[in-house]
Amino acid sequence: MKLYLRLCALFAVVISCNKKEEPIVITSQDLHGSIHKVTEVMIHDIFSPPVASRIFAYPNIAAYEIVALNNSGYKSLVGQVTDLTPIPVPAKDKPINYQMAALIAHMEISKRLIFSEDRIEAHRDSLYANWQAKNLTLFKNSEEYGLAVAKHIGNWLDKDNYKQTRTMPKFTINTDDNSRWQPTPPAYMDGIEPHWSKIRPFVIDSANQFVPVPPPAFSMDKESDFYREVKEVYDISREITAKGDSSEEIAIAKFWDCNPYVSVTRGHLMFATKKITPGAHWIGITKIACEKTNSDFDKTIFAYTKTSMAIADAFISCWDEKYRSNLIRPETVINQYIDENWAPVLQTPPFPEYTSGHSVVSGAAATVLTSIFGDNFAFDDDTEVPFGLPVRGFTSFNQAADEAAISRMYGGIHYRAAVEVGVGQGRNLGTFIVDKLEMNGNKELVSK
Repeated sequence: MKLYLRLCALFAVVISCNKKEEPIVITSQDLHGSIHKVTEVMIHDIFSPPVASRIFAYPNIAAYEIVALNNSGYKSLVGQVTDLTPIPVPAKDKPINYQMAALIAHMEISKRLIFSEDRIEAHRDSLYANWQAKNLTLFKNSEEYGLAVAKHIGNWLDKDNYKQTRTMPKFTINTDDNSRWQPTPPAYMDGIEPHWSKIRPFVIDSANQFVPVPPPAFSMDKESDFYREVKEVYDISREITAKGDSSEEIAIAKFWDCNPYVSVTRGHLMFATKKITPGAHWIGITKIACEKTNSDFDKTIFAYTKTSMAIADAFISCWDEKYRSNLIRPETVINQYIDENWAPVLQTPPFPEYTSGHSVVSGAAATVLTSIFGDNFAFDDDTEVPFGLPVRGFTSFNQAADEAAISRMYGGIHYRAAVEVGVGQGRNLGTFIVDKLEMNGNKELVSK
């Protein structure tokens, strides 16, 4: 029996040694799949829009830096992104698959930034099993290097002040000033992320680099600019709701809702319906653009990285203004001064009104995506299909950004100034990022 077992073990070793190791090709679809999994987990864990933007950006940067180390068509972000230092260099005697290492680093950083780690691990382990079966040595080398880069990026992200903001005090409501933001129904939640302007930005110089003009001064004088904006929201809402299901404006509002804090009441029970954030919607649009252009892995991580940094910095810039101007929402004003029974088409998000986060983020993302894929880039946006909404077609990223911005007024949750100034704020920020970053060593890659 012992002899038999020894022969079996020897046979297994011979088979293993003679097994031909296969090449491993990591595709853009592998990257899309991992980012989609991260989005699913963020929806499950209910991260706020600003926090979600941070979760997208860091893993993309980790993967991009590995790609840039091996592809002369792309330049490292070191010296261009705040406080980022060079990643480790792989050992010369250990051949690696750079795309595999990049994806491993991406998943590792993603895992440490969310709550439901097991969901990322299950996705990761399914990929690992496939790679190990094809080429165990290459996998081990690539995993070792990817984890080393993830550790390096992890040390960097730990210094962005996020942990410190977790212990800072809640936002104080000023009930003595009628112009100031107040919690809104149905959940009357506290102001979300009042200290987000203290988060270290990626590309912009500071949170207050793109301070917009102040909103119209609060006044219920019927001749004032502020009252006219309040009345416009009220009138548009009544007009479009009267149309019912045929209202294109309501369809637009719902398509761009992207509010992870929607609360539903059933009797004495209140629960949340889960949706993606506005940043996640634009990450979805990035995927659509990459797939339409058949972008390879390296071009795809380039697009995700540049766009996600713009989204993250847009949230920092926007939240800086939100808690400075601290402006009251239309729902509160209209209920107090015009119609106590009025309700907006969309549920009001739990933070101050000015400027519109959707508008700032959409303006920034559209500007960066235009710099990558060109103007007049037509696409069909199916990002909201999983949430029961139909596909919408756009002739350009900028058209989509303009629709996303105006959707907030159709939804009854923003005044016109927040929308128009906000999208301009985002475009200015996006243009700064496009002008400042030098990520392409070969400019032809932009239109590849």
